[in-house]
Amino acid sequence: MRPRFRLILTCAALLPGVAIAQEVPVDGTPHGQIAIGAGVAPDYDGSDDVRAIPFLLGDIRYRGITLEFRGLRGRVDLASDPRLSVGPIIGARLDRKDADGRVGLLPEIDMAVEAGGFIGYRFGGDRFGQGSIQTELTVVHDISGTYNGLLVTGSAGYAAIRSADTFLSVDVQTTWANADYSRTYFGITPEDSARSGLAAYRPGSGFRDVGAGLSAGHYFSPHFGVIGRLGATYLVGDAADSPVTREGSRWQPLGGITLSYRF
Repeated sequence: MRPRFRLILTCAALLPGVAIAQEVPVDGTPHGQIAIGAGVAPDYDGSDDVRAIPFLLGDIRYRGITLEFRGLRGRVDLASDPRLSVGPIIGARLDRKDADGRVGLLPEIDMAVEAGGFIGYRFGGDRFGQGSIQTELTVVHDISGTYNGLLVTGSAGYAAIRSADTFLSVDVQTTWANADYSRTYFGITPEDSARSGLAAYRPGSGFRDVGAGLSAGHYFSPHFGVIGRLGATYLVGDAADSPVTREGSRWQPLGGITLSYRF
């Protein structure tokens, strides 16, 4: 007997739009997709250099709960509603070490571990989700003692193309940062100023950046496909005015390409 199927649409947010609609069995077995590849990210916050990073994407759904991976972050979507997403999140923020120029004379910053939660909702769209708008709010706090700060990110994505085997989506986002985060990554104490030659700077809380991105994917067989992501954020406010950023760039690119397997 052929297994029965139903339509599932999982919604991504940390890298918006990477999930794809698919026909999956209703026999209670895990299903989803895993994608592994390589990408680039800023060498540090405010840098004009990039570093190579592993690029991991994944959505694994089991009994109404979805485990999602987006680069250095993982999260669990606890909502069984295909339009609502909510749950905990944990991830890492890249360190600042061996920086070039005068920024390299500032104290090094270790990799941070962040934890928090997210909530999102998808509006509209057909049975595959095409034409839908996905909104989301994510809140994370440093739990590693690296910067002891808080970041709040709001995003919205539009599913321009969404079918059983192909998707194309665009998204926009902005992040608010508190003073603890801003002073760790963009601040310069008088002592650090004397050592580096950069002007002393004490930023406060406020919006850190605005950004946009494009995600696309295609499955060329029942199980294998490719997924790519290209985006950038633009530093604003106190982050943009920091001597760290002036030594680097307000533009912060992020991109990658993966080979994907769905099951």
